[in-house]
Amino acid sequence: MAEYVKKARIMDDIAITRAVRRIAFEIIEKNRGTRRLCLIGIQRRGVTLAQRIAQQIAEIEGVEVPVGVLDITFYRDDLSMLNEHPVLNDTEIDFMVDDSQLVLVDDVLYTGRTVRAAIDAVMDLGRPQCIQLAILIDRGHRELPIRADFVGKNVPTSGTENVHVMLEEIDGAEEVRIMERMEEEC
Repeated sequence: MAEYVKKARIMDDIAITRAVRRIAFEIIEKNRGTRRLCLIGIQRRGVTLAQRIAQQIAEIEGVEVPVGVLDITFYRDDLSMLNEHPVLNDTEIDFMVDDSQLVLVDDVLYTGRTVRAAIDAVMDLGRPQCIQLAILIDRGHRELPIRADFVGKNVPTSGTENVHVMLEEIDGAEEVRIMERMEEEC
């Protein structure tokens, strides 16, 4: 397995907070308010980001927007290449997705395969009026025709780089780093 070293810090806690707040405003504006609006965070860091966006929407609009938790493990197209016993997280969606204006939330958009799996999982739950995508970091390199509707930061990366989002609730730190893959020595 490749090892990565920290190359650059591209967002600190203040920048992440600003991006989340801006995304919340953009979601409200695009959806003309919060009627039928719901957020679903993709496990793991997408859940925390969805909760933060919902909190910002509540502060701005005075409305509690429902937030769901989505585990896409069994919807992945690379499941056979993962660990023989993949780690399962909970899916918790206690609201109807039918006819909703649903916003999927994740930390990093890369190839688009995670988002495709999330859309498949959502469609098994019902038929939203629309599905939008909110992403903290868009790093490019798409393999599928998927784009984010709401982006915290666009970060062009190379194939040897990785974007690592760290959130206080999960990682005990708050920042976004670019990590560089170390060359393997013979």
